[in-house]
Amino acid sequence: MEKRDLISITDFSKADYLRIMELAAEFEANPNQELLKNKVVATLFFEPSTRTRLSFETAINRLSGRIIGFSDSSSSSVVKGETLHDTIRMVSNYADMIVMRHPLEGSARYASEVASIPVINAGDGANQHPSQTLLDMYSIKKTQGSLDNINIFMVGDLKYGRTVHSLLMAMSEFENPIFNFIAPPELAMPDEYKRFLKSKNIRYFEHTQFTDIISEADIIYMTRVQKERFTDPIEYEKVKNVYILKKKMLKNTKPTMKILHPLPRVNEIHPDVDASPHAYYFTQALNGVFTREAIISHIMGVK
Repeated sequence: MEKRDLISITDFSKADYLRIMELAAEFEANPNQELLKNKVVATLFFEPSTRTRLSFETAINRLSGRIIGFSDSSSSSVVKGETLHDTIRMVSNYADMIVMRHPLEGSARYASEVASIPVINAGDGANQHPSQTLLDMYSIKKTQGSLDNINIFMVGDLKYGRTVHSLLMAMSEFENPIFNFIAPPELAMPDEYKRFLKSKNIRYFEHTQFTDIISEADIIYMTRVQKERFTDPIEYEKVKNVYILKKKMLKNTKPTMKILHPLPRVNEIHPDVDASPHAYYFTQALNGVFTREAIISHIMGVK
């Protein structure tokens, strides 16, 4: 079977997206299946992670696979000067699949070119995070009943936020999406993604505030302003608390509107929102297990 990777969300087609949604629903109904028995998956996390690493490892365990790898590059031979090339070549000898997070953009694509086994990108810098996108899409489909005609508000760090970049590209494959970008000028959606939407005649609007238009949202996708992406701490301090979503702001929203967040949150969603029926981010994180079971099974050809 031809080796298949998931590095960018564009590595999958619309048909693949829909198949992942279908499989995720199957795994939600029956999460424990011995589809990876006698298979080994290497989880290589060169950058800190809680939800992505643990949900991938939970997915692998629920599929009866075995896990090797590291959650901190300081415990690997990277500290001795081993190159990414050599690490990937070596791990390819030990495992049947690699799940990798790395702080450098393009690192996952490079790993896929070196590896003799499938590679899943679990986040490469500010570039892409395709498995997060697929769980976001599953969350949207579950809560809205469809992936068509969705008005998505993307709020916060749209410049460095790899989750919003991937989600924008994937949702553009469905009927009549509308994007509202809410960000300070310093963190605006990069021009390349706006050009992409224009090329597909997809509507988007840019704002610096959203309280007066919040009633139009089907999905509010909050993002954390990522301190680790800033080289200038003064610039980070200027924008870190620019948007804080509070329960009182949700009065005029649609009954079906849901709030998503890739987590971790800092101050951008006030704790009083947690009790709101619109809050969906913790269930969204749970959906990550079922979606990642689906992704792994799809790539490995076991489902």
